[in-house]
Amino acid sequence: MPAGQPTGQERSLVDPEGLLTFLVFRPLSDLFLWFWRLERRTEFLYRPQFDKWLRPPLFTWAQALQNSRRQDDHLGLAEEQLLPGEEQHIRATIDEIAKFTRENWLPGGAQRFGNTKTFGVLRGEFSVLPGLPVNLRRGLFAEPRTYPAWVRFSGPGPYAPPDIEDLGQCSVGIKVMGMPGPKLMEDEQLTQDLILVSPASFVTPNIRENAKLQRWVRAKAPLAYAINPYDPHLLHMFMQLLYSPMQANPLEVQYYSNVPFLLGEGQAVQYSLKPRSPARTRIPARPAENYLRDAMVRTLAAGQWEFDFMVQVQTDSFLMPIEDATVKWPEQLSPYVPVARLRLPAQKFTSDEQLAFADVLRYNPWHSLPEHRPLGNSNRARRQMYWELARLRQAMNQVQHIEPTGAEQFPE
Repeated sequence: MPAGQPTGQERSLVDPEGLLTFLVFRPLSDLFLWFWRLERRTEFLYRPQFDKWLRPPLFTWAQALQNSRRQDDHLGLAEEQLLPGEEQHIRATIDEIAKFTRENWLPGGAQRFGNTKTFGVLRGEFSVLPGLPVNLRRGLFAEPRTYPAWVRFSGPGPYAPPDIEDLGQCSVGIKVMGMPGPKLMEDEQLTQDLILVSPASFVTPNIRENAKLQRWVRAKAPLAYAINPYDPHLLHMFMQLLYSPMQANPLEVQYYSNVPFLLGEGQAVQYSLKPRSPARTRIPARPAENYLRDAMVRTLAAGQWEFDFMVQVQTDSFLMPIEDATVKWPEQLSPYVPVARLRLPAQKFTSDEQLAFADVLRYNPWHSLPEHRPLGNSNRARRQMYWELARLRQAMNQVQHIEPTGAEQFPE
């Protein structure tokens, strides 16, 4: 039986392919999305104040409750632990997403399953800061230097609807180019990919649960993953909803890696990308279909925009786990430290050619120096998952993968 499926009587009640899904879970998911999208049309009235004053304590409470239920495996710092049946769960996840892609996108128009809607692929400069602490001078951060970068901002997926109907999350993929040295994947030679999302914690703790989620998503009943009475994930859904507001501008969002990476031997870190300027865009009362891209256009027409790229060093193996992506590492234990600056110069980026450029790019955290090797089961899954699904998408669209150099030019 494929990984992530219930068995016996339990399966007969909650199987994503079963009758109950079509009669109960899919209608409930549709109803939830309808009410949620209706509520989003009022968020411009209250959501900024909610996020400022109520989200932090509510998220802290949820994290504390989750940690009280977790088992301490007494692992060392930066120590990984294979998940039982990990390869089967990875295979099940890839298979579900591949089926979803073939079922929901026509050849020539296939999109990424996650980080789906491209808001823009922007030209950037990634500058490593001088004077870093010795323990942080590893790999990409070993010496002060500026690299060209292609930076893709996107919505969550798995569809690409009008922005107000998407799930209120943003993602960013930074492809640093001109990075010499051996890489963990052979399909690109001079890149280092850094991928982050706007929620402070991931939707599933591990690849086993991710396989379950993808089966419900493909069945068009994603709410069932959270409310399944035999295997509920209500706390995880609550934390995701806290970080799923109606966004105003993807350039004004703080992003998190959710999962850890090496920073030299025996040292684990997570990443965050934070705007250096305060938010200034208001949530529109009557948003256009692509209002998030429009907000980015206005920002970069007015001048450059900068982010701090930061790392957070693991100092506690239980409160800052390697294998559970739903646990946000406490900043009280280890604050983020800026190690680089991402600069987006004033630019135009909305030509059809530049938007289509996203399709030939593959972002994968395993496009990486060994000093930054991805850690944990979610990251281990991403190596094969991202590679296979990118190959499927590009084959459906009949485009060739290219390794960019930063010298690409597009009409304005």
